[in-house]
Amino acid sequence: MKTRSTTILAVKRGGEIALAGDGQVTVEDMVVKHTAKKVRTLFKDRIIAGFAGSAADALTLFDRFESQLEKHSGQLKRAAVELAKEWRTDRALRRLDAWMVAADGEQILVISGQGDIIEPDEDVVGIGSGGGYAQAAATALLRHTALSAQEIARTAMEIAADQCIFTNRNINVLFMKKQEG
Repeated sequence: MKTRSTTILAVKRGGEIALAGDGQVTVEDMVVKHTAKKVRTLFKDRIIAGFAGSAADALTLFDRFESQLEKHSGQLKRAAVELAKEWRTDRALRRLDAWMVAADGEQILVISGQGDIIEPDEDVVGIGSGGGYAQAAATALLRHTALSAQEIARTAMEIAADQCIFTNRNINVLFMKKQEG
């Protein structure tokens, strides 16, 4: 059976990054869960991250990523690079089917299912089955409104839920402000 899910969206505006995820988990043509939590805080609440793909694989990646964050004192980019190296060389990790978005208040990174690290050109990125819909909506809202990052993330996720059958309106939004000093 093929598990399909999810929509994760990161939006940066000003000194704030919002990360949103829907709650739907779908197996083939059936919704099996409406209230999954696919976004969480990591490393002493200084990093926010979300996943798309297999839940078990993503939880494994969260654990490995948190270990790298601990090892590198919460340096997002350094931890992502080390996770990507581990992902490409570890036989078990190479088989994992998941993508992650992580942010620290200043930058957004996507860690792909192939162990790549992508820093988006724009201040928005979406992953998962509804990621393209959410990203398009968020990009338009960033360019043409004065909404906050959190408001854009929630609104764009609602638009994605109206378009993508693998995305629902049970939306969790986390946000991180740029650290002072």
